[in-house]
Amino acid sequence: MNSLFLKLVITATTVCGLLYSNRAAAQILSPMRKAERVEITKGPALESAHDDLAIIRWTSNNPGGTDDHFGVVYYGTDPKELSEMAKSHIRLNRAHPETIFRVRVGGLKPKTTYYYTVTSMGSDGTSDGVESAVNQFTTPGPR
Repeated sequence: MNSLFLKLVITATTVCGLLYSNRAAAQILSPMRKAERVEITKGPALESAHDDLAIIRWTSNNPGGTDDHFGVVYYGTDPKELSEMAKSHIRLNRAHPETIFRVRVGGLKPKTTYYYTVTSMGSDGTSDGVESAVNQFTTPGPR
């Protein structure tokens, strides 16, 4: 009886150890191969705007590299001096050929025209090598 109990405990421990160790190991993936060339395929465009914030959205081919990425918007009220920066974290989906970036730009002033350009970067700060032309939007007045 003790021998049977011991065999059951050993079997259960082995099965649980295999299940949990493989699940943890499956979550650690090596970085994807970086795209040879990253291109913005749609946008950038103003998704929504309020008197104090805006959301800018664009689509690019999947840049590859690390799964953790950032969409970045450089902006300001002078098109030649885009000295402010906003960025939003995104996790790349390896199964999708395209990536949609959405960046929240906060702290804006009402009824003000802002100029912006967009880019993206890996979690290590390395640029994906793509940057849009300068675009603009105007925040609405307070409600």
